[in-house]
Amino acid sequence: MPEPTAASSATASTAAAPGIARPPDKQPPGKPPAVWVTVPNALCLVRFLGAFGLIALAILDRPMLVVALFLFLTATDWIDGKLAVWLDQRSRIGPKLDTLADVTMYACLLVATIWMFGDVLWQEAVLLALALGSYVVSCLYAWGKFGSAPAYHTRAAKTCWFLMVAAVFGLFFEWSVWPLRIALVGIVLTNIEAMLITRSLKEPRTDIRWLGDAWRSPPPVD
Repeated sequence: MPEPTAASSATASTAAAPGIARPPDKQPPGKPPAVWVTVPNALCLVRFLGAFGLIALAILDRPMLVVALFLFLTATDWIDGKLAVWLDQRSRIGPKLDTLADVTMYACLLVATIWMFGDVLWQEAVLLALALGSYVVSCLYAWGKFGSAPAYHTRAAKTCWFLMVAAVFGLFFEWSVWPLRIALVGIVLTNIEAMLITRSLKEPRTDIRWLGDAWRSPPPVD
């Protein structure tokens, strides 16, 4: 009876130990790893904590510093996703942290803006209520279906990012209120698309470019 070779012994020992992780280049394709400590996640944390500075600066009546801080925070929002790809540091928690940081930033911006330009926002109360209400409904819908808030990061959401930057400039530099109105309409439409995406999905997903991806693309492999 022939003795087992070294190669066959190694194969057998590996097969007998299913808990041994495969080498990185042999890992099967699937969801991103469940890691926390990455550069993009650190930027999300910076954005989350820095957002509260918007309120502090508004209370101190420093509108230009509010604008400067908002631009810095939105820059971290722009770069974190790109770094996740460039550095190969995508993670499962990343999109959720990004959404939490974004919501906190815009909530603090809203409070700061109400503090400094409450009379202007009151005149836009209807559009503001529609934007906030549609986001709440979108979150409740996704939470009721999947047990988590949506983190789709669609192209429409990224477009609203640019619209909000224009709205902040128009409002804080007293140029025009129209950029704010356009941004609020864009937010409503983006939230409607998010609800349609939630309706189309059978399980929670992140980083969906637009509604068509939810219709066509298969769910990620576990």
